[in-house]
Amino acid sequence: MTGQNYLEVQGLTVDFDGFKANENVDVTFLQGRIHFLIGPNGAGKTTLVDALTGLVHGTGYARYGTKDLLTLKSHQITRAGVGRTFQTATVFEELTVLQNLDIAGGVHRRARGMVLARRGVPSYVQEAMETVGLADHRDRPAGILAHGQKQWLEIGMLLVQDAQVMFLDETVAGMSHDEREETGALLRRIAPTRTIVVIEHDMDFVRRYADIVTVLHAGKVLAEGTVAEIQANPQVQEVYLGRSTEGVEHG
Repeated sequence: MTGQNYLEVQGLTVDFDGFKANENVDVTFLQGRIHFLIGPNGAGKTTLVDALTGLVHGTGYARYGTKDLLTLKSHQITRAGVGRTFQTATVFEELTVLQNLDIAGGVHRRARGMVLARRGVPSYVQEAMETVGLADHRDRPAGILAHGQKQWLEIGMLLVQDAQVMFLDETVAGMSHDEREETGALLRRIAPTRTIVVIEHDMDFVRRYADIVTVLHAGKVLAEGTVAEIQANPQVQEVYLGRSTEGVEHG
């Protein structure tokens, strides 16, 4: 492995006035795999991502390339190629799909280029629209998009930022069955050249699309492995999926 195709986290701890939301977390996220973070509410999943994207302070080490993400501010982490979505889509609803993507792509453009009018649609914006399936909606205001389409637009905004590491927070929450299927297909399209990490509660979605799963509990890593390994893990069955086999299948 080279430094740019994985993110290695060692001993990450997030302490809120004595309450350890994360404690001594060790996990490695690899390029080309769809990596899921699961666990009960309050397990520390979102806090872990918050620490790795500069929204909360964490101690330990988070190596991506030559950088330790825990020493950087959020805008520096974005420029290093690490991006995220949130549980609620954060798009500019009054602006079109195209405008949202163009603004997001500005993170890598010089300030002068932001001011100058540009002719046509930048190739990376067009490619992102096609990848997330929104090319036919380029001139629609983001606010009137379907719920799933807004989430895809957010992923498109990460693509135009050239995010090589993407943290997606409950992307399929509230989606229809068809939207979940489209989202899973989208993740598989973009995963080979990126590091994809998904926080998720929908276990059916996890089972269908996870290459590797990390289970958090009480701020710590409880288990890690394939879906089959996680479902067979007695500790996971006890604290998250339920004690019985039926609980594993439907938890």
